[in-house]
Amino acid sequence: MDPVVMVGIVGSGNIGAGVARMATAADLPVVVANSRGPETLDALISELGPSATAATVEDAVARADLVVLALPFGASAALPAASLSGKVVIDATNYYPDRDGHVPALDAAELTSSELLARQWPDAQVVKGLNNVDFLHLPMLPRPAGADDRTALPIAGDDGDAKARVVTFLDAIGFDALDLGALAEGWRSQPGSPVYVTPYYRESDEPDLDPRQRFMTAEPTPVPLETARALASEATR
Repeated sequence: MDPVVMVGIVGSGNIGAGVARMATAADLPVVVANSRGPETLDALISELGPSATAATVEDAVARADLVVLALPFGASAALPAASLSGKVVIDATNYYPDRDGHVPALDAAELTSSELLARQWPDAQVVKGLNNVDFLHLPMLPRPAGADDRTALPIAGDDGDAKARVVTFLDAIGFDALDLGALAEGWRSQPGSPVYVTPYYRESDEPDLDPRQRFMTAEPTPVPLETARALASEATR
């Protein structure tokens, strides 16, 4: 599989910035975009260094051969389908109805949130991924290939070549990939599933900490491939 040439990251919040940091640390060029415009990204681009640039959403998608959606699920529908045509898209979004508004088909589990996006973008190759670890601990977990404590992240998608590109990208930034199968299987890594967020950190036992302090001081916990596979297999709908 050819290496990733340019990573386009749509969204500059905690997850988007974290993925950008991991990508540039792996010597991958990135172009970052957000809804507020490239002029708002000066500080992040300066931090990331010369392999990172800022652009509008349209330009970032056009320049990228791998697009990472790192924004709220509800905002994803606004992305124009034409701009994503032919692109491999990592859907790192998660559906939270209280934030995104209720979508009856998702509430009824008739399809996954990634399947819904794939229907909106029929000419894109959507792969679910980078959605099941919190923003704080995800950048702490990359390890070299072959490391005993390398973490695995689940992916799901219908296009084998697209998934192979995502596996290559995840490997480059320090992760193994757990292939859940078709995009319809992405529910196994959605909010509330056994492999979602909580296995990837360990909270302090300090009794005087409030919940936010417990989270912010939690230690990252590597989740190897077979552990991730076992957790995903425990998921129920």
